[in-house]
Amino acid sequence: MSEEHTRPTVGIADLQRRLLDVGYIADLGLATSLACAVNIGHAVLLEGVAGVGKTEAARALAAVFDARFLRLQCYEGLDLAAAAYDWNYSRQLLAIRAAEASREPAPDLYGDAFLIRRPLLAALEAPRRHGVVLLIDEIDRSDDEFEALLLEFLGEFALTIPERGTVAAAYPPIVVLTSNRTRDLHDALKRRCFYHWIDHPTVEREVAILRLHLAESPSALLADVARASAALRALQLRKPPGIAESLDWAQTLELLGAERLEERFFETSLGSVLKYPEDIEAARRAVDDIIA
Repeated sequence: MSEEHTRPTVGIADLQRRLLDVGYIADLGLATSLACAVNIGHAVLLEGVAGVGKTEAARALAAVFDARFLRLQCYEGLDLAAAAYDWNYSRQLLAIRAAEASREPAPDLYGDAFLIRRPLLAALEAPRRHGVVLLIDEIDRSDDEFEALLLEFLGEFALTIPERGTVAAAYPPIVVLTSNRTRDLHDALKRRCFYHWIDHPTVEREVAILRLHLAESPSALLADVARASAALRALQLRKPPGIAESLDWAQTLELLGAERLEERFFETSLGSVLKYPEDIEAARRAVDDIIA
């Protein structure tokens, strides 16, 4: 890799500030991992429970660098054709028939006109440094075969297309993998990534996030929501609320006319922050502790 590709382009504090400018509050640990991914050119693996801002970190990086944002949503059975590339078979067939009808030479069936670029291949075609941010979302939902497919891609930022040869990136993409840790990932994949665990935010940090996104909302209400969300998470619910649910809760309470989180608004608004009946029932039983 050339000196141009390895020379640092953004410091940790600078990246932290620029992420804040686009609406994402990153602590020092997360900013460090993201800065390493940007400057050194390795992928970064963000693990944590659902709703702590892993996906939004990748979106924010794309906004910081005004980069194309590509998202590959993982699922069991995800394969090369869905993740990297495929051929437009119907278009190939039409081209063959047209050539036969006109008695012209058959076209190159593996040319660009017939190639369908999925996120992995599209990410290799960035026109400039930091021109693409690729999110490989919920990698833990995929299977061993897809992890093995990723090894070449993450190790060399290249893909082998049998009909065309190896396609390598002139400008490696910024790659962010996320995992909710529903299963362990293989060591070979982890070795190709920087790693950061994102936990639920502290009350103070959650207040800052809520104020950033809901600047016109009453400060006391946002503080109440942040404290109540933390109390809900302490109940060991089936689906503890994430930051997105806290934002929804605050906005719902505002629609109800609340300026503070009071008991009269509590039960009516629970559907915006909790998603299972047993969790709602647990919150009702603990209402005195949650809104104390």
